[in-house]
Amino acid sequence: MSEPHRFDRGHTDDLMTFLAASPTPYHAVANTAERLEKAGFKQVAETDAWDGSSGGKYVLRGGAIIAWYVPEGAAPHTPYRIAGAHTDSPNLRVKPLPDAGAHGWRQVAVEIYGGPLMNSWLDRDLGLAGRLTLRDGSTRLVNVDRPLLRVPQLAIHLDRSVSSEGLKLDKQRHLQPVWGLGDTVRDGDLIAFLESENDLAAGEVTGWDLMVHSVEPPAYLGRDKELVAGPRMDNLLSVHAGTAALAAVATGGGQLPCIPVLAAFDHEENGSQSDTGADGPLLGSVLERSVFARGGSYEDKARAFAGTVCLSSDTGHAVHPNYAERHDPTHHPRINGGPILKVNVNNRYATDGSGRAVWAAACERAGVPFQSFVSNNSMPCGTTIGPITAARHGIKTVDIGVAILSMHSARELCGVDDPHLLANALVAFLEG
Repeated sequence: MSEPHRFDRGHTDDLMTFLAASPTPYHAVANTAERLEKAGFKQVAETDAWDGSSGGKYVLRGGAIIAWYVPEGAAPHTPYRIAGAHTDSPNLRVKPLPDAGAHGWRQVAVEIYGGPLMNSWLDRDLGLAGRLTLRDGSTRLVNVDRPLLRVPQLAIHLDRSVSSEGLKLDKQRHLQPVWGLGDTVRDGDLIAFLESENDLAAGEVTGWDLMVHSVEPPAYLGRDKELVAGPRMDNLLSVHAGTAALAAVATGGGQLPCIPVLAAFDHEENGSQSDTGADGPLLGSVLERSVFARGGSYEDKARAFAGTVCLSSDTGHAVHPNYAERHDPTHHPRINGGPILKVNVNNRYATDGSGRAVWAAACERAGVPFQSFVSNNSMPCGTTIGPITAARHGIKTVDIGVAILSMHSARELCGVDDPHLLANALVAFLEG
């Protein structure tokens, strides 16, 4: 087997480019596909018959992408090594009747997606991006990446209780952004604006999936630029690392004992129950069809799945200097200390002892340090696609990721070294 790939801080530069270019899950998977195409991958349609040829392939469905690389001579029962992640982030999403307003203000009606830190969306310059569906059934990605909307906070003079009782936001009343002035709400204004912005004829748009995003670009932060501040690190940081790792393995020329896979799902932030979520049939369908396309049987599929391992890569919690008591007293993951192994005995994470050994071996081969995370017993523990993947497909799954601060904020914070350390560990894992 070839020597492990070595990503460096240039990987983090590229992550910042990827974050800025991916304001929605639809943009994220399009950018992922473009990067994989450059590594020789080809898109296959779910409606076409698949062949058993070797090489890199991928399937796009909405805000999800499944990509895999079949080595020359791979048997039908060859196991998979899967790097799993999700493409969605908590944010504000446009409602079906978007045009709203009151008291001389024009506003956009939004719904809360996932569990955002709502105060982080206040007083930010916001753009608008997503997917338009046209009258002929085709789709168009759109991105108004300039200051267009803003959720203005109430002045402290009109709410003195903020100082003593803290900020209290009503999801319905307080988070509707403004985007102009006008005494009359005109139905169709927002979509007509997007049609004009994208050279589409009036009335051509019949459906939309739109969301707002902060237009402030990612940036290095700190005296020594040891930190990176940016949007959607949860969980595009893992999508980007998985993409880079899969491309490196596919072009590395080594003899692979497994089939490396990237599985990036949508809708993790609201439960994963969709046709593009981890609790849907997409991953299982792709893996099964790959087995059958190579002449395999149900027995081959069962053997392949039994030998498969998935790393569920999602961001985790670095110890917070102002709230250290919220963390387990013996588990304090540090920024730039390497990726974390996430453990929860109540199966909010899928890691067990044998999974830890798989992860430890990958990190050892890559020369990457890793840390362990477990929640404070008095705090509820979040979850990931890990337990869902393990339960739905019977696949051994290990939960890992990069430790960050400000998770679910419109702007999150990570270390400059952790993204490329994660990518290097994923390469070693995907090589089997």
